[in-house]
Amino acid sequence: LPEDMADIENMLAGPGEPGTRIRAVRSGKSKELVDLANRNALSLIAKKEQETSPLGELARALGLGAPPLRIEGFDISNTLGQESVGSLVVFDDGRPNKAEYRKYRIKTVAGANDVASLEEIVRRRYRRIIEEKKRLPDLVFVDGGKGQLQAARKALLSVGLAAVPAASLAKREEIIYTAAEPGGLSLERTSPALKLIQNIRDEAHRFAISFHRTRREKRSFASVLDGIAGIGPVKKKALLAAYLSAAEVASAPLEELAGIVGRRT
Repeated sequence: LPEDMADIENMLAGPGEPGTRIRAVRSGKSKELVDLANRNALSLIAKKEQETSPLGELARALGLGAPPLRIEGFDISNTLGQESVGSLVVFDDGRPNKAEYRKYRIKTVAGANDVASLEEIVRRRYRRIIEEKKRLPDLVFVDGGKGQLQAARKALLSVGLAAVPAASLAKREEIIYTAAEPGGLSLERTSPALKLIQNIRDEAHRFAISFHRTRREKRSFASVLDGIAGIGPVKKKALLAAYLSAAEVASAPLEELAGIVGRRT
């Protein structure tokens, strides 16, 4: 019971009404009602917190039925069409879930075609999700403008997931595009929802660039190995598996290198 029980009883009693009595219940029907009231109150608090969170604001801005608890973001990186790669980042409850991140080597697109490359990796991602019967996202997010959004929606349609919401964020103007807002919509620069999707965009970009840089350095390293006498396909493959660059080989201990290519080489 509360310490100020008498004051609360007086407050609850209206003018001219009989006094209200507070009692503590520990079992029976009354206890069940109190527990139900507590659960309802906690549920209402959680709902209000969700509605005022960045995810709640994003749901309202995009016209979603509920906050997008799982958002999957995509980006593409290449250098003049060379070593084109894609990235997938996953945010659960507004936070990055790095165990779910994925890297993609572009297989079907030649040259620097980011839109077509994006369509490829989105299709590959959700074809596999369907095959493995894993959780679908509440929102698919891509870095770019109308073209990138159209590519993502086309890929989703091709695997039977046209109902999954998709959005894109154009750089500089920070305009959000969706199927419902083809002309784009702008959120306040201080908007928590905008900051969330900027964070997802930046993380997908960082992850794609990191993978692209690794691929590019591996390719450069492979070219260096081609010019070394005594390094054939087998030893080249072993070195590429063990080291990222020629600089790493140069600083590797002799015994370590000898264990990979033999002391004579």
